[in-house]
Amino acid sequence: MNYLPRMKLTIASMGLLFTLCNLAVLRADVKPAALFGDHMVLQQGMSVPVWGWADAGEQVTVSIAGQRQSTTAGADRKWMVRLTNLQASADPIEMTIAGKNTIRIVDILVGEVWLGSGQSNMDFVVSGDMAKYPGMAQRFAGVVNEAEEIAAANCPKIREFRVPLKTSELPVDDVVGKWQVCTPATVPGFSAIGYFFSRDLQKAINQPIGFITSAFGASCAQAWVNKDVLESDARLKSIMDGFAAQVAAFKSAAAAADSSPPPAGAAAAQAAGAPGGRGGGRGNPLTNQHNPYVLWNAMIKPIQPYAIKGVLWYQGESITEGLQLYPAVMEHVITSWRQQWGQGEFPFYFVQLAAQDADSNRPEVREAQAQALRLPNTAMAVAMDIGEKTNVHPKNKQDLCDRLARIARAKVYGEKIEYYGPMYDSVQVEGQSIRVKFTHVGGGLAARGGDLKWFQIADADKNFVEASAKIDGNTVVVTAAGVPAPVAVRYAWNRWPEGANLYNTDGLPAPQFRSDDWVSSPPAAGGGRGPAEVPRN
Repeated sequence: MNYLPRMKLTIASMGLLFTLCNLAVLRADVKPAALFGDHMVLQQGMSVPVWGWADAGEQVTVSIAGQRQSTTAGADRKWMVRLTNLQASADPIEMTIAGKNTIRIVDILVGEVWLGSGQSNMDFVVSGDMAKYPGMAQRFAGVVNEAEEIAAANCPKIREFRVPLKTSELPVDDVVGKWQVCTPATVPGFSAIGYFFSRDLQKAINQPIGFITSAFGASCAQAWVNKDVLESDARLKSIMDGFAAQVAAFKSAAAAADSSPPPAGAAAAQAAGAPGGRGGGRGNPLTNQHNPYVLWNAMIKPIQPYAIKGVLWYQGESITEGLQLYPAVMEHVITSWRQQWGQGEFPFYFVQLAAQDADSNRPEVREAQAQALRLPNTAMAVAMDIGEKTNVHPKNKQDLCDRLARIARAKVYGEKIEYYGPMYDSVQVEGQSIRVKFTHVGGGLAARGGDLKWFQIADADKNFVEASAKIDGNTVVVTAAGVPAPVAVRYAWNRWPEGANLYNTDGLPAPQFRSDDWVSSPPAAGGGRGPAEVPRN
């Protein structure tokens, strides 16, 4: 049989296809990044980057609200302009992006934009009955009073952009997604944290709120940090070396078995981003959300530097294996994101894990989380009192978001309200008692539902025993029979401190704390101290 004519035809067809592809590239239309679409919210009062792709050398002009900003696409086909000082407005406006073609983006609001990231409790959506809402299926779902909340969610000034779950070995340029206006029909698939925080904040400041959700269930903090930053920290060498070895072994095995593309092809596929699945890919390390930088590459890099006011972070369930390193990694999350966005030290507010009868939520984990308070412009929402004993995804997101919104209202928007519960400050030994002093007492300390619970004290033998505690003005006095010379005190130092009830009169709970730094279990980096707004020596 003569294969030559067929071979010539195949080669000719491939050449034609190659030519057509090149022509398509040469004739590429101006295209903005996915974040710039109908119903978006733009950040008021600061430089707002707008970017995308066009032909190399093509002039691109962005027009909105009386502004016209022009630039020329570079050799890499990328372009960016910066809008200046947009004023908050709930009246929809339009944007045009013009080059060889013109794109019209409609129903744009200008207000406040927040980013929510972390694990499944951030990804957690409003409705747990997703069978009613085709295309919105989520694994972690369903809030308290779900039906009533959905029916009342007619909030057109609130919009969400959800970044799809993806991992990537190499940085990705763009994501797939669109802005959704908040209505009873769309809110079931909104991040519950994103919706309730936006709702509470929008009511308080009366401005549009945009919320970008970029979260992946069970992800580790190091997955959200770029490779160069992680490799610059010698403390993380074992993590990075271990991951590199996994990747090399996987690619070698795949190439040897000839069951997947060779290493170069695998890298190219990863550059496009691999769809993620909750629970992670346990075979291919590049699709496992527990591993370094794969989520930064696919879910953070492509949304930078979209102008935002700040970040909400809810993460913790996957930190137990690296508890001592977690504060170091979180420092990189916060500081590297701030550097990459180029907006200075924007607010970074995180949720301390709720109480749960599980090792993942033991007090040393919450203590490790609190170390992030040593960084400037950070704050912590306490969830210890609204957890569920056997559920790592508590459904009461409303009270938690009230606390997050209070922090933002006070620290960002200048509202004169209390935003923390009683925060441990210091202790003073008074004979057989220890007096505990607090900041953020608000209108005063309160014991909710009876006598104070979950206080313990110890003498020099480091043996903690249950103690009685009484409020005395803005302090708590703690004593215990059999401890005549106490030296240390702890509060709620348990993974499930059910009934812990120290609050202030504003209804905000005290977080767990301890005055000692004794090592009785795997210690948190930085020693064991109660959280403080300002680092203490």
